[in-house]
Amino acid sequence: MAKESMKAREVKRAKLIAKYAEKRKALKEAGDWEALQKLPANSSPVRAHNRCKLTGRPKGYMRQFGISRVMFREMANKGLIPGVKKASW
Repeated sequence: MAKESMKAREVKRAKLIAKYAEKRKALKEAGDWEALQKLPANSSPVRAHNRCKLTGRPKGYMRQFGISRVMFREMANKGLIPGVKKASW
């Protein structure tokens, strides 16, 4: 389970990314790299980190499902994900 502070930091970054998206796009098109550097570092989409929606785990994230591999495996074993069969785990 991820720390609450880490989850909060990711939420804050997501808000900054959304807030500065248009401005970043306009500055990139204009080629104004100096002004782009003056924007907050966390407003860059590269800084965003994918986390499991259920546990907040940052590693082993599966984009298609939005959860970590550990949670995917648990949910598949319980039959909560349709179309997934246990092969040889």
